[in-house]
Amino acid sequence: MQRTTPPDNAARMSSCLRFEVEATAGPARRGMLHTPHGPVPTPAFMPVGTYGTVKAMTPPDLREIGTHIVLSNTMHLWVRPGDELIRDLGGLHKFMGWDGPILTDSGGYQVFSLRDMNKVTEEGVRFRTPKDGAYRMLTPEVCIRIQENLGVDLAMAFDECIEWPATRDRVISSTERTTRWLKRCMAARTQPERTALLGIVQGGFYPDLRAAHAQEIVDLDLDAYAIGGLSVGEPREQLLAMVDASVGHLPRNKVRYLMGVGYPLDIVEAVARGVDLFDCVLPTRNARNGTVFTTEGRIYIKHAKYKADPRPLDPGCSCYTCRSFSRAYLRHLFLSNEVLISRLLTLHNLALYQGLMARLRDAIVEGPESLTALRTEVAGWHVPVGAK
Repeated sequence: MQRTTPPDNAARMSSCLRFEVEATAGPARRGMLHTPHGPVPTPAFMPVGTYGTVKAMTPPDLREIGTHIVLSNTMHLWVRPGDELIRDLGGLHKFMGWDGPILTDSGGYQVFSLRDMNKVTEEGVRFRTPKDGAYRMLTPEVCIRIQENLGVDLAMAFDECIEWPATRDRVISSTERTTRWLKRCMAARTQPERTALLGIVQGGFYPDLRAAHAQEIVDLDLDAYAIGGLSVGEPREQLLAMVDASVGHLPRNKVRYLMGVGYPLDIVEAVARGVDLFDCVLPTRNARNGTVFTTEGRIYIKHAKYKADPRPLDPGCSCYTCRSFSRAYLRHLFLSNEVLISRLLTLHNLALYQGLMARLRDAIVEGPESLTALRTEVAGWHVPVGAK
């Protein structure tokens, strides 16, 4: 992969983002990301609102538990209800009733996941939507147009997502295409003063390819940078090794986003390596399936041992769910298939994640010893209660 120069219009585009590093503990950084819809203290976790809603949550719910920024999905909103409809109704912020910053995934992962219904060419990806069976063509230019119509604060460039594992030659070819598509995304922008563009570091699980691609897209002087292609089934050691191979080549004065990584321990380890932003469906999807994260370990609320348990989900948590309801009641709601259970468990899981991010920000200010202590504590959160 060769180093590149930006398109002619890139130098004329001023960023609508500003990132300030406020404190460090080794590579870990506490900072403030300034966006058109307000500031985001980092490290930060973005709840996933694929269709313009974080399932079971209202915007006030999200604010109450400390959410500053949410994520939605370009491809899904393009298919339904349509980016032009959302634009005509005042943009995604107004449409979903959220006045804080929004980041949109490019839709690349979603269209590539439809392997039996897509065809990848240099132009883009032609795919058949599961919703209505219609064929659509998602290109870098279409990806940018959709996200600018949505009016989001941070837009992801269209990249090629590939299978894991993949051969070195396959990874090189895909990464080079990702760079070409990134440059087309840059050329397609019309609203850089409102919507920032993030390039995505690829390179599979080859550290030298990761490093080379990070350096290549940094030369393009983008608004911010993301690390993609991870959390696809690889062991934690491999994931963190690829973060190490990428993050050291990204600029200090721009925010760094690790895409789709969401176990609490993975987040803490990535923060310790210098990552600022995270998203994952893990806390919300697990909540709907009855799995709860607590500071004492994971709880599977349907288990019979909670039938008469009067305790809150997490004695150390102050969220509405933990303040108000027993494990016995929550188990009853889950087994009764009551709609309320999704709301209550989602609220708790997201509150735990946002509380973790706040503690990480404090630990970075306090210094390396506090960050190390938090890493040790969070290592136990993944273990089911009773299995320690």
